[in-house]
Amino acid sequence: MEPEIDWDSLGFGVTPTDYMYVMKCSIGDEFDKGQLLPYGNIELSPAAGVLNYGQGLFEGMKAMRREDGKIVLFRPHENALRMKIGAERMCMPSPCVDLFVDAVNKTVLANKRWIPPAGKGTLYIRPLLLGTGPILGLSPAPEYTFIIYASPVANYFKEGSALRLYVEDEFHRASRGGTGSIKSITNYAPAFKPVTTAKSRGFSDVLYLDSVHKKYVEEVSTCNIFLVKDNIISTPSTTGSILPGITRKSIIEIALDQGYQVEERLIEVEELVNADEVFCTGTVVVVIPVGSITYQDKRVEYQIDENAVYKRIFSTYMAIKNGQLEDKNGWIVEIN
Repeated sequence: MEPEIDWDSLGFGVTPTDYMYVMKCSIGDEFDKGQLLPYGNIELSPAAGVLNYGQGLFEGMKAMRREDGKIVLFRPHENALRMKIGAERMCMPSPCVDLFVDAVNKTVLANKRWIPPAGKGTLYIRPLLLGTGPILGLSPAPEYTFIIYASPVANYFKEGSALRLYVEDEFHRASRGGTGSIKSITNYAPAFKPVTTAKSRGFSDVLYLDSVHKKYVEEVSTCNIFLVKDNIISTPSTTGSILPGITRKSIIEIALDQGYQVEERLIEVEELVNADEVFCTGTVVVVIPVGSITYQDKRVEYQIDENAVYKRIFSTYMAIKNGQLEDKNGWIVEIN
């Protein structure tokens, strides 16, 4: 039975679906076998490591329904690898890549009826790795839980819109030697204050600077950032405080295939003034242009036209996902 959802008015929020995937593991052991359970609340000890010390990771990915009816994932193995790297940093066991991808497949199939029709949205998939065992001293939890839940969503930002970014020079997203390069749950709550303030002033999101020199562009709260100047595409290098986005990686590879020069480097905030074009990438935002950036009360506006570089790259990216272009790199995983 199809869910009673007006797909045309779907937003980006939690819509409870039918099932979630749950798998547990004790410290020193390996994740082995999980199960699908009805979607619902989970029980945690008040002494759980994730509640007391923030020992947790998450991933984000999407399953989409194509026009031909096929259900596909985009590079799920990359999400699995990124969680594994994050787990090592957080002293957590993690599912192997094949187990991770298999769990995602099972979750998507179990919630198949919640995948929006082609062009109406996607099924957002949220894998979580949590330290759920009780611990009082400052050390890794004794037990871990891997959970996947899903929710049908539309675009995070309104389709056809351009971001209005505010450069934050007081608060910082991440520091050297910290956890900015992994999807630790502790990375996100500190962004609430600057983002809430920025949105109250009419901005879409916040663009952060590095915490050492306070002059190099890092990333936006929800996505990575790219600058275009004279057809050279530049993006901040992932040197430890920037999340290595999977969409970011894919856009770089597509741009190189199309003959663009791509530079991963330090980008000074002043370079924003002279950029021909700025755009952002991420699982949630996909690829979205930036219409303006405000820094120290000075606003720079960018012209967005039909010949924009981001549009050429984005159209190829979507054509691969939709099956209109050959997937030469094995990025697409079909669910069946």
